[in-house]
Amino acid sequence: MALIADILMAAGAFGAAIYCYILSARLKKFSTLETGMGGAIAVLSVQVDDMTRALDQARNAASGSAAALQGLNARADAAAIRLELLLASMHDLPSPKASPLADRWNPAPESDPEDAAEKRLRFVRRRSMRDGLEAAE
Repeated sequence: MALIADILMAAGAFGAAIYCYILSARLKKFSTLETGMGGAIAVLSVQVDDMTRALDQARNAASGSAAALQGLNARADAAAIRLELLLASMHDLPSPKASPLADRWNPAPESDPEDAAEKRLRFVRRRSMRDGLEAAE
């Protein structure tokens, strides 16, 4: 029985040695940087680093744009407040009828059409003296 146990143990050790040899060969192929999975992992690692840098740049640009937009928004709010104050102060101005220039803004309707015709400006066209002259050739 000891002989059979020794033969089975030698066969198991031989099988484990073959398994380790095959595993070693596959691991060498896997870890080469030029070809195989090692190369693919190295390329992906470089791409991840590039994408991380691009993401950081985009984040910095977005935060700068957000800060500029907040500044513009604050300026617009201040301008809106000033406009509201100006509009509110327009209520304190005298009415146009009380001002001396009221006739220019709101002229009174003419009651007499003959008076309106007399007040209307008239334009006279005159022919120039050049119409009768001929051009020299």
